[in-house]
Amino acid sequence: MKSTIVGVDLAKKVIQVCTCTNHTVRSNVEMTPNEFTQFLANSKPMSVVFEACSTSSYWKQKALFFGHDAHLISAKLVASVRQSQKTDKNDALAIVQSALLPDVRFISGKSAQQQQLQSIMRLRELCVKQKTAISNQLIALLSEFNISSSNRNGGLKGAVERTLADSKNEFSEHFRSSLDTAWKLYIELSKSLVIYDQCLENSIEEHPDCKKLLKLEGVGPINAINLYIALGCGDLGGFNKGKDASACIGLTPLQHSSGGKNKIGSIGKHVKNTIVRSNLITGASNFVNHVIKREAKTAKEIWIQGVVDRRGIKCAAVALANKTVRTAFAMLSQGTEYRADFVKPLF
Repeated sequence: MKSTIVGVDLAKKVIQVCTCTNHTVRSNVEMTPNEFTQFLANSKPMSVVFEACSTSSYWKQKALFFGHDAHLISAKLVASVRQSQKTDKNDALAIVQSALLPDVRFISGKSAQQQQLQSIMRLRELCVKQKTAISNQLIALLSEFNISSSNRNGGLKGAVERTLADSKNEFSEHFRSSLDTAWKLYIELSKSLVIYDQCLENSIEEHPDCKKLLKLEGVGPINAINLYIALGCGDLGGFNKGKDASACIGLTPLQHSSGGKNKIGSIGKHVKNTIVRSNLITGASNFVNHVIKREAKTAKEIWIQGVVDRRGIKCAAVALANKTVRTAFAMLSQGTEYRADFVKPLF
């Protein structure tokens, strides 16, 4: 790290900047975003440490552009180091103190391409939630009038269209208009979801790393992009090994060791990457259910069938998702392609 360390506490309208040289605080001042940009442009190369937040990747890219050594640090670590009350000045000072800790682990930021892909994924996730919410609400409201929306009667679409077309059901014009508006919103959300999926598929064609991840078992466009966002940056997400990446996503058992006794539990329920983990396990589960219904063709499929026999389908799906993350890490770090190890038939 450079001799000068700058701790930056980011906020919406102001930025607190603490400059430290030779373990001595030189300044701890508040700046506007424009003033901070000028500060980065006019300063000599130094280490700039940001607390990880929503805008930290953008400012890290700015600092790197101006020739500085930029890092992101965990907000949880900063909170544990902060000695006084929570203020912008104390936070900026705590960022510097956290960066000076021995063997500190910094967080990797995202590139502009990864931020764009992540934004599309977030828009898609919100669209799915909104579509599901409106569907459930329409089904519940129609059921209060004893109107069924079963699949054999055309599903929700058939129920809504029959309700709007029936002039003898004595519904008011206000209710009909509201129901029609909600149904049109559901249709628009369905169209938006198709557009988001198409954008993701087109984005995969523009990113070779995403495209080669599709060869992994149980990995589709969504999982390929999630893995690329988590692992595809220049320093591979700040992970040294594939098992570290898998542990960060929440696919490894929790460990509680003390006094020389190692206790291995189940995978944790509360992790930061719940959506990524859920998608990976769902894709792996689909592949496992497909493999157990036929004869194994590869060494990995033989391993999956063995895990299913010993521990069941759910454990096999989690184990496959764990192996998928590690394999993806090796592919991205070494620049290799995935090749399945096919097993020769006995006869």
